[in-house]
Order: sequence, then structure tokens, then C-alpha cells
Amino acid sequence: MYSFMGGGLFCAWVGTILLVVATATDHWMQYRLSGAFAHQGLWRYCLGTKCYLQTESIAYWNATRAFMILSSLCATSGIIMGIVAFAQQPTFTRLSRPFSAGIMFFASTFFVLLALAIYTGVTVSFLGRRFGDWRFSWSYILGWVALLMTFFAGIFYMCAYRMHECRRLSTPR
Repeated sequence: MYSFMGGGLFCAWVGTILLVVATATDHWMQYRLSGAFAHQGLWRYCLGTKCYLQTESIAYWNATRAFMILSSLCATSGIIMGIVAFAQQPTFTRLSRPFSAGIMFFASTFFVLLALAIYTGVTVSFLGRRFGDWRFSWSYILGWVALLMTFFAGIFYMCAYRMHECRRLSTPR
């Protein structure tokens, strides 16, 4: 049980760090604009070496930002629950701490999936046509890696929960 929770905690830390970095950095998309290289993130866009805040209130950016922030908050609360589950004795209450941590990581995975799906759909259909020479960049890729890490953290915590439940049900009373 503890090995699953340890693996889940490792994936959770890595996934949460990647979520925060992906959300905060400005390299979701790179493109060439008037012969100069440019890149943009969720909060700023940069032309050459000069960066500007994205002041337009465009729905897909707002939705992507909101879902990335929700994902980071769910992952952070999952880490807290995971640490509490790891640190305390294996006396589980009606609502198991590893189960709760697993649910939080699956919620985080769902939110980051929504954010990346919205961003991908709009970028490919609208911005991809606007800019001829463009590509997704490393912040965007970190978001997909964070999705995998939070998903596996949820799997590990659910395995720890199932292992504990199987042991609890098999012991005589």
C-alpha cells in the first residue's frame, strides 16, 4: 500500500510542478510574425525579446486559464491529502484519504484535459490559419506531460485504496 502511495506522491509532485510551470510560462505557441520570431502563453505574448500582457478578453484563453488554475488547485489539494494519508496510521475513516487523493488527481487530470483540448482546438482551427509558420511549444507539451503524471498519481492512489480495502475485508473480525 505504501509503495503505491509513494509512487502516487512522486507523480503528484512532478505533475503539479509541471502544471504550474506550464500555466505560468509564455511558450505555448511559437510563430513567425513579419519575419520575426514570436511566442505566446496564456498570459503574455512576446515579439522578439519584448513581451506584452494579453489584455484581450478572449473566451478560449479565459477558459484555458481557468481550467489550468483549477487543475493546479486540485493537484495541490491532492498532494496535501496524499501526504496526510501517507503520514497517518492506516486507520481509514468512512471516506478514505488515498481514495480522496485519487479523486482529486483525476479531477486535476480532467481539468487539464479540458484546458488543453480547448487550446488545441482553437489554435489549430483559428490561429493555425492566421500564422503560416507556427508550432506548439514546450509549455504546451509540459501541460500534456502533467496530464499523464496527474493521471498516474490518481491510479497509484486508487491502487493503494483497493489494496487496503482488500486487506481489511480479508482479515477476520
